[in-house]
Amino acid sequence: MRRAYLRGAGAPVCLAVCLVSCGSGGSYVNVVDKVRGSGQVTVGTKWDQPGLGLKPDAGDPQGFDVDVAEYVVKALAQGEDVRITWRETPSSVREAMLQNGAVDLIFATYAIIEARRPKVTFGGPYVSVPQDTMVRATDTSIRTVQDLRGTRLCLAKGSNSYRRIVDPPPDGKLGLPARLVPAENYSDCVRKLDAGQLDAVSTENLVLAGYAATAPGRFRLLNDPIGEERWGVGIKKGDTATCEAVNAAVAAMWRDGTATRLLRKWFGDTGLTLPSSLPRPEPCP
Repeated sequence: MRRAYLRGAGAPVCLAVCLVSCGSGGSYVNVVDKVRGSGQVTVGTKWDQPGLGLKPDAGDPQGFDVDVAEYVVKALAQGEDVRITWRETPSSVREAMLQNGAVDLIFATYAIIEARRPKVTFGGPYVSVPQDTMVRATDTSIRTVQDLRGTRLCLAKGSNSYRRIVDPPPDGKLGLPARLVPAENYSDCVRKLDAGQLDAVSTENLVLAGYAATAPGRFRLLNDPIGEERWGVGIKKGDTATCEAVNAAVAAMWRDGTATRLLRKWFGDTGLTLPSSLPRPEPCP
């Protein structure tokens, strides 16, 4: 059967008595109930990250996260077609968009970290990705992460990746002194890196590889990982039923080979060692 997808401007409004409401006249206690009862769902993803969630001028966003979202939503619907409304969810507003009902689910390089748990229920993770660092290809002064000492490092709004470099344990890792250069998002980081306004961008290697692939020869990954991030599915806090259904779908996606196929589809030409197994699932509240 053909799947239909819509882009919508109107955000669903959440009532105080329920977790999820829909625009077709019904109210639902959780997202999986909404998907099965209405055949509709609103999904947030990035619109500016090549290979993960990039929206062309016309049409829906495309990328690994988008494909994972389609697979999981189809599984939540028990194989039935679902109408997906796609919403852009920048890192700085992901929690707010879940809380106010602007989106039902988020697939947007959403790292599972302790600081977010009070506001979000995480399904998955659906992949575990090493954090790496990207510099200009012509900059030979930075070869390892230790060379980031005293450099200008990008601080993308709403992201915590920089903390592994500049903060000591337990919140960070390396504790290196660096000058943080603020940016709206990682696309802005890459623009400033290319313009010489900063020296390095550090985040998950799939994110960096996607940007590097759009400008061959201009950027270089250090291939010096500093820990891993587990990308989860953002769900409104307390929605246990949807969390459990998402975890079952993610396990099936790895079991039937879809996760491996999608990683190769979007990142097979990057030269990276791609994730090869299902990460340990998050316990649902």
